[in-house]
Amino acid sequence: MTPDLLFSSLWNDYIQRLCPSAAQVQQLLKEDEALINDHIALRTFNVAPLGIDTLAKPFIDLGYQACGDYLFESKKLVAKHFEHPDPNQPKVFISELKVEECSAELQTIVAKLVKQLDTNKLKGHEFLFGGRLWDLSFVDFQVLAKESEYASWLAAHGYGANHFTVSVNQLNKFDEVQSVNDYLRDEGFTINSAGGEVKGSPEVLLEQSSTMADKVAVTFTEGVEMIPGGFYEFAKRYVMANGEIYTGFVAASADKIFESTDS
Repeated sequence: MTPDLLFSSLWNDYIQRLCPSAAQVQQLLKEDEALINDHIALRTFNVAPLGIDTLAKPFIDLGYQACGDYLFESKKLVAKHFEHPDPNQPKVFISELKVEECSAELQTIVAKLVKQLDTNKLKGHEFLFGGRLWDLSFVDFQVLAKESEYASWLAAHGYGANHFTVSVNQLNKFDEVQSVNDYLRDEGFTINSAGGEVKGSPEVLLEQSSTMADKVAVTFTEGVEMIPGGFYEFAKRYVMANGEIYTGFVAASADKIFESTDS
């Protein structure tokens, strides 16, 4: 297994199951060179045997290293990001829900999901794009959604890339995140406006924006429902005082990017 193969599998799952419109966005932004993927994001619960460490292991086995920790207090989330020694490989941003800080009702539903896990499926790397590892009722999905959009998304979709991210730095046609937003809006896409269309600034060395999530069909025990899936993000990174490009993340901006999957 190589990073290229793993990200290719994650991409195929992402455009087939979670964010079909990403293939169209890629065609619209494509230039002479293949688009550089700045990072992907994965979601999980902090309940054994899940959690950030479980999702990080396949990446660490490929040479990735933990680089930054983030806290999202109001959403009851923590996250880490991981980087590969080869700077051309995408960064990986993994977040987890602090289930113990949530309501008893949410905890009960999550426990019910985790109880269905076949832990053998967590070995290797295929589970990272394996989708849902449990059955879920639409009633439980709705209960989770009232308290935590993050929990309901994860319960419904399971594992896969919540988003991929175009590196705006490499684009020739656009040099600003806002220009990408304007172009995609003209092409019929809805841009996430939570906290402003462009999150971050040159001062914090990172600017980000994203489309709103596609609506995709998901099978629940009662039948199929259309719910928010994945979205496509755009990131522009700035040079630090030491002359190197900033490779971290800005919690205040990421907090608003999470809202791309809100209903």
